Amino acid sequence: MLTWNVHAEEKPSKTELKRVMHELQALGERLIGLNPEQLAAIALPENLHEAVERARRITKHEARRRQLQYIGRLMRDVDPEPIREKLKVWDGVSIEETARLHRIERWREKLLEDDEGLGTLARAHPGIDTRLLRALVRKAREERGAGRPPRACRELFRALRDIIPDSQPVPDDDGE
Repeated sequence: MLTWNVHAEEKPSKTELKRVMHELQALGERLIGLNPEQLAAIALPENLHEAVERARRITKHEARRRQLQYIGRLMRDVDPEPIREKLKVWDGVSIEETARLHRIERWREKLLEDDEGLGTLARAHPGIDTRLLRALVRKAREERGAGRPPRACRELFRALRDIIPDSQPVPDDDGE
């Protein structure tokens, strides 16, 4: 399932073919570096999955290079975009994940800025542990005031990450 950056009636150049093949081979190399759970999360054809597993066990340089070429050849029959998107998410660079992390960061700042933030968060997410969050907010404020490393601030971020779903917006200062 290769897509070419040339007109439909033109045959791709040898340079273009090589570029695409090298990209697919590099993508295959990324697959080799994944842990077993991540590899299982990607829907790969059986023969490609086996080739990736086999490449992990190869230690000789030349044999590994040939196996990578084989993986690149198998990748020609696979749509690489879903694989790339999954890798971007795991790398933390997907647009959606970045936006989600920014939303969580805004919630954390809102909680640290004023005491009303916790009430707003509790109304938006009934059933959350407000005592834990209040304690983390207090510790984070103390850390900021004393100029200490932001340990509680990071704990607060992790707690918010577990609470806030992907689609939850941060209320504006207007109380939206």
